[in-house]
Amino acid sequence: MAIPLGRPKLKTAFKNARSVGPLYTSGPVAITLDGNKIVTCVSEEILLTEISSGHEICRFASDTNTINSLCITPSSSHLLVFTSSLALRVFEIPTSTPLKKLIHPLRVISRAHEAPVHVCKTDPTSTYLASGSADGVVKVWNIRSGFVTHVFKGHGGIVSALAFDYPQDMSSIAREQKMRLITGSADTRLRIFDLSAASSSAGGKPEAVLEGHYSVPRGLDVSLDGKWLVSGGRDSVVLLWDLSSKQVSTDSASGSVKSKGKGKDKAFSPTLVKTIPVLERVEALGILRPDEDLTGSSSGPDVVRFYTGGEKGIVRIWDGKDGNALFTLGREHTKTSDDQEEQRQIVDVIYLPSTSSVVSVHADQNIIFHSLSTQSLTRQLIGYNDEIVDATFLSPNFTSSEKTERDSHLALATNSSLIRVYDTHSFDARLLDGHTDVVLTLDQGVAGRLLASGSKDRSARLWAPKLNSGDSGVEWGYSCVGVCEGHAESVGAIALSKKAGTEGELNRPQFMFTGSQDRTIKMWDLAGVELKCGDDEDEPLRCKSLCTHKAHDKDINALDVSPNDRLLVSGSQDRTAKIFSIEYVAGFGGHAPRGELKLIGTCKGHKRGVWTVRFSRTERIVVTGSGDKTVKLWSLDDFSCLKTFEGHTNSVLRVDFLNAGLQIVSTSSDGLVKLWDVKEEECVGTLDNHEDKASSYDLSDVWALAVSNDETRIISGAADSVVTFWEDCTEEQDEEKEVARASLVQKEQDFQNYLALYDYRRAIQLALAMQQPGRLLSLFRNIQTTDVDPTSITGRTAVDEVIRSIGGSDLAKLLQFARDWNTNAKTSRVAQGVLHAIVKLRSADELMKAFGDEHSEAAFAEGETPGGKPGSALKEFVDAFIPYTERHLSRMNKLVQESYMVDYILSEMDDGTFDDMDVDTIV
Repeated sequence: MAIPLGRPKLKTAFKNARSVGPLYTSGPVAITLDGNKIVTCVSEEILLTEISSGHEICRFASDTNTINSLCITPSSSHLLVFTSSLALRVFEIPTSTPLKKLIHPLRVISRAHEAPVHVCKTDPTSTYLASGSADGVVKVWNIRSGFVTHVFKGHGGIVSALAFDYPQDMSSIAREQKMRLITGSADTRLRIFDLSAASSSAGGKPEAVLEGHYSVPRGLDVSLDGKWLVSGGRDSVVLLWDLSSKQVSTDSASGSVKSKGKGKDKAFSPTLVKTIPVLERVEALGILRPDEDLTGSSSGPDVVRFYTGGEKGIVRIWDGKDGNALFTLGREHTKTSDDQEEQRQIVDVIYLPSTSSVVSVHADQNIIFHSLSTQSLTRQLIGYNDEIVDATFLSPNFTSSEKTERDSHLALATNSSLIRVYDTHSFDARLLDGHTDVVLTLDQGVAGRLLASGSKDRSARLWAPKLNSGDSGVEWGYSCVGVCEGHAESVGAIALSKKAGTEGELNRPQFMFTGSQDRTIKMWDLAGVELKCGDDEDEPLRCKSLCTHKAHDKDINALDVSPNDRLLVSGSQDRTAKIFSIEYVAGFGGHAPRGELKLIGTCKGHKRGVWTVRFSRTERIVVTGSGDKTVKLWSLDDFSCLKTFEGHTNSVLRVDFLNAGLQIVSTSSDGLVKLWDVKEEECVGTLDNHEDKASSYDLSDVWALAVSNDETRIISGAADSVVTFWEDCTEEQDEEKEVARASLVQKEQDFQNYLALYDYRRAIQLALAMQQPGRLLSLFRNIQTTDVDPTSITGRTAVDEVIRSIGGSDLAKLLQFARDWNTNAKTSRVAQGVLHAIVKLRSADELMKAFGDEHSEAAFAEGETPGGKPGSALKEFVDAFIPYTERHLSRMNKLVQESYMVDYILSEMDDGTFDDMDVDTIV
């Protein structure tokens, strides 16, 4: 196997540049009014994420209970959370980003309600919080002080909706500015409570009860001027109420009002103005600002326009006066099954006046941002990807003639029929809808402009970017341009031709291969497939099969086409990889295109099924990965095994070449990504960011692997629903190592110079800074044995002065070194001498402070707040020092006792001759 001249340097280090994990699984969602941050729930955890970049800012401490409801104050200063433990938790939203530590609550009210709270709302002034529970009780809280100001009982069932009425625009109505709370409950009634009255803890009566709905009201909103109330529910109607009405009126046909006030309060009696059938169950609604600029609709103080979202999965904008739908945001899907219909419905809609957009939250964990001015989708956040089974880079705007970026997008196949396509910069995402069952495999062609997918629905599809993708910088997406149907089982492997789109070649694909569980490989003609799609409604091309080849005895797991489009390799569960020659003749002059596969070789040697195969881009070799935990390299000349790479502890699922074929990257069911040196046949790097097999069964399968065109980025995706972006940092790491080596050499030379100059202060401080206890040990040993000063505690007066004045954290480090030396009998004398000097020269308070300073510095370096008592670290030191000291003392006592035996033996040997004189005085 020839190695090219000028061998490039091996890539041995990749850093985790970005990890994309679950963002939203279920539960409530809240967005700050400026539209910059979003709060979502992932199981029992709460995440704060920056919308523009998708970066996680922080996580809020959870009580490990399900989150029932949450909301953010309009000032974006506090987050209020109700959990299934019936507790109210108040958090302060941080302004700095990002934070690694958990944000703990400012206040926790352990039993805020007697039943779960499903709705909560803050008032426009960020002063009060209203919460409605399942037992029909509504409480109003003072957010800053944490006490209850009002309690309202009497609701006939679960409280389903809340809204504050606090007029902020007083120009259009002539009534006093008072705060009211409007509630909706399972008894279909709306109740209006006056909050301006004296605070009540026993339960106040409503000013008015509005009747008009025939099912649970789910959405309430009041206009800025406080004149209009809009209510919508699961009875598929929206009611428009006039809150400025001064007369009691009854509409027996569609609604009624019961006044609960006395005297002057009887003047307040809302009137039902209009009933608007929306023909879908409404889950959320809200009133748009009167100055909102909508295309085709006039704005003004007397205009009432509102939005609705519900079971159809779309957001509709309505004119409240006319009762007509102005336009629709989102695309209504054709009903395929009850489960898919339920997954696509909207569970909440959030209006952001600052960005003139509405955000719809769907049951399938997708969060979609719609622009009201352009009536288009501007951003989509995918909350949960489930198990990731394949990934590939895309370049929708790349052309070889222009200097455009490659690998700007990433396509993911998950445990779903929908393909995810991410913008790798902003992490804006789109869902590709076309398959009817789980997508199993992906591939890209024509320099990343064409996407191919295979699915359990026994078909393969081709996707091309829309015509306006990238032109506006906002609106982009992919549409299906081709369908390949004909397999009898799931399509689990797919491979596009590689030459198309490369320099000097045709700018369109010629053919594609699909492998299936039916054990056949099909070759498809792609000559008529378009590389741009204008409209989603266009019918995709039905591709024709050029040939069908019975290739293996078991399921086909992987396919790959050689860079010159002349060879095809397939991997199967029958433990073999087969090499085929490709014969393709394009159609011309009225003749149909022809294609054929011919088996030219079989690679045998794996003990289990082959999961992945890949051609080298520079040499005539192919690499395979198998369930036998090995990666094998095969020659295309005689189909023999050249090398075997062992190191994974479970099945190898994906492989690819790196660095001009000098390296291999592989992923496995052990949750690891490994880098291999082909020449030395050894692992040079291991990347770990996925769940371990030992901790979570089957969550460690790293099925997805993609390498960027410039080979500086590696993408890995696993069954733990985490996508990791690895960036090559080999040069950076080498530079850091070189700088560290040069610094260490310089410090070692300085240390020797300080010793030669008897500058013990700097020598000791430098050794402590370098974390080199061995050099300190030799220094103190020399001091205790050479030219000892009898008037000094340590043996040198200068060293005594150093210990007397050394800094707090350095003193703690010196004591820790002494503790380690004390564990060995050979170095215990030095340790005891250092401890004796420190105890003699420093006070107990200084020692406690030293350990406190060292603990604070360590916490500051890690970005954490120092915690714990300073004395705890000193106690741990003493507890570790005493047992070994007692052991050394016991050893010395034993030696003394044994010395008595030596004295006795000597005295017996001289027969009492020297009993009366000292032996040491005899010459």
